[in-house]
Amino acid sequence: MWQIARDSQVLDVNSGYAYVLWCRDFADTSVVATDDADRPVGFVTGYRRPDAPATLFVWQVAVDADQRGRGVAGRMLDALLDRLAPLGVTRLETTVSPDNEASIAMFTALARRRGTHITRTELFAPDDFPDSHLAEDLYTIGE
Repeated sequence: MWQIARDSQVLDVNSGYAYVLWCRDFADTSVVATDDADRPVGFVTGYRRPDAPATLFVWQVAVDADQRGRGVAGRMLDALLDRLAPLGVTRLETTVSPDNEASIAMFTALARRRGTHITRTELFAPDDFPDSHLAEDLYTIGE
């Protein structure tokens, strides 16, 4: 996962240790896609919000460059939401920088496929971060 995130050249890359912990502690709310050789080619990391357990917050979505354009990200998100629906998850939240048109299109397509709405609100301004970072808008999909 760390390697896929690093190679994406667009994600904020967490430490390798963070990804290992994520796989241990949030495996139920995350997914890893593999190819025919069982090589990881994409992942979605997420968690159920403690104060809103019907909400899945998606932290990162990444797909290897050689797998992009094949619908891998959309299938991972759909599979994750389908898996969590019996547990009462009805909403997805994520943050996206305003210049990330690919992510905005991916989440808009997810809402369309699932027959629900998507809303955008301002969440974090650049000066909310201790380092150089673009704004992060909150996208909410579902009820």
